[in-house]
Amino acid sequence: MSRKSGSQKRKQIKEVPKREVDRCFETFDQHYQHPINRVIQWIALPVFTFAVLGLVWMVPFPELAFLKKHGYDTFVNWGSFFIAGMVYYYLRLAPTLSYAMLLTVGVFSFFIVQLEYVEQGGGPAVWVVCACLLMTSLLVLYIGKGMEKNAVPFRSFLRFLVMGPLWLWHFVFRKLNIPY
Repeated sequence: MSRKSGSQKRKQIKEVPKREVDRCFETFDQHYQHPINRVIQWIALPVFTFAVLGLVWMVPFPELAFLKKHGYDTFVNWGSFFIAGMVYYYLRLAPTLSYAMLLTVGVFSFFIVQLEYVEQGGGPAVWVVCACLLMTSLLVLYIGKGMEKNAVPFRSFLRFLVMGPLWLWHFVFRKLNIPY
């Protein structure tokens, strides 16, 4: 019967399997290293997320009598369902980061409502503003992707668009030493 040394036991204990979100962040870190592209991401990813949320928000929602009767018709739209699905997905990956995303989405929602007021006052349609922001941010992100030495596969780029906002928050949490 052989006894394992103390260092071998400690080594076994320290090896904790990585969560899916950590593996995803490591992949992003490997593929997105160019300093200018990092700046682009900090600007264009939130704009992209805002634009997607704004476009989903603007899809006409059916008028439901029971919601209108209780005054909830202004709060329920396709954006509400999109937000719920997005936060649930992020919650399953990293709970603390999902709360930060919920805060972010709350701020985005405020600005989308402000854009609705601007539209009612004779300004541009919200969907037009969001479509322009979406196209611009996608173009800028795609140009930034081209700056990388390590070619980023298109599938990885699509996943980056979904996980990107959470990835940005993980840098903030890491800097503040907040576990996620």
